[in-house]
Amino acid sequence: MTLTVPPPRTALPAERESRADGASRGTCARWYEQELGWATAGSAPVRLMTGLRFDALVVPAAAGHAVLRRVGPTGPVALSGRRMSLLVAPGSADELPGLLDWLEWGGVALALTALGVGGRITAPPPPGRPGTPGAAVWLRPPCPPHEQEGGPVLPALSGFGSRGGGAPDLIRLVDAVATECHRARLTRARTEMSPGETAAQPLAFS
Repeated sequence: MTLTVPPPRTALPAERESRADGASRGTCARWYEQELGWATAGSAPVRLMTGLRFDALVVPAAAGHAVLRRVGPTGPVALSGRRMSLLVAPGSADELPGLLDWLEWGGVALALTALGVGGRITAPPPPGRPGTPGAAVWLRPPCPPHEQEGGPVLPALSGFGSRGGGAPDLIRLVDAVATECHRARLTRARTEMSPGETAAQPLAFS
């Protein structure tokens, strides 16, 4: 009896695409883990874990863009849909409520979230690598420690506290973020008002 060996099965286009996506996600995770020393989780999409090497201030994109124009240099900044994540030193999430109170923003409704231990943000593709439409992107990408001046300083920490580096300190950054979040909220409220309503006078900011 003659045995017929079937030819090897050719992967379907959907299978090839899935494998390519898996390889891309693996490469993405390895870059963050090996180049930056950042912990990752998941694969569809890759997530960056906060509270270890950095925390994140998450704000509406419109307010975030205004902050970037106002404060100049910052740490790394990622955009994911309508939300922007500004990376700050680890432990900053725990300090945020006290900072807002000290800056007299306590009790004001702000679309501001701080992610610390146990939080995650979507990982954009590493700098210079293409992403998919609508996916997270770096507006101000992180640099590997060996590419920074002054030695191996973590990108999320560069410029915060007493380290220098041209980025604003956390207090000034939080004040700018709170101000722009509040401005965006007032603008949205005026836009959503029905005809004939009288707008409340906006607060004056220096």
